[in-house]
Amino acid sequence: MNTPITGQKLFYLIDAKNQVVGRLASKIVPILIGKHKPIHSPHLGTECGDHVVIINAKHVSFSGDKWKRKLYRWHTGYPGGLKEFTAEQRHDRFPTYVLETAIKRMLSKNSSSLRKLRMSRVHIFPEDTHTFDAQQPIPVDLLGKDAVELEKEF
Repeated sequence: MNTPITGQKLFYLIDAKNQVVGRLASKIVPILIGKHKPIHSPHLGTECGDHVVIINAKHVSFSGDKWKRKLYRWHTGYPGGLKEFTAEQRHDRFPTYVLETAIKRMLSKNSSSLRKLRMSRVHIFPEDTHTFDAQQPIPVDLLGKDAVELEKEF
């Protein structure tokens, strides 16, 4: 039986349409870690986080003018190899990149293997169709009233 008490992995379905990226990511990370379960115990090292299926990632929003102002940077390792793109450019090319990066950067950075394990339980889809129907994900409304009503751009 799948309950929070048994410690089995549950699947949660989250609709990211019109949600602010940072607020949504900050609500998803505790589910990946397992802090919502009564069996969570960080000092024992037990991994009890659940899977999160996110739909409509293409329709997320940023507050303010971050679509044009926020930059994603990385270096290739070669001289002059600094790559820099705005959030809008990354979102146009890879619709799930912005949300995936926000979640990844909010996870703790003390263990790369644990971080990879937790990110493997995030399943992001750009539209409202997903491939996890057989797992019967539980729909969750994390930010209900905090959703941003967008009538521009999308």
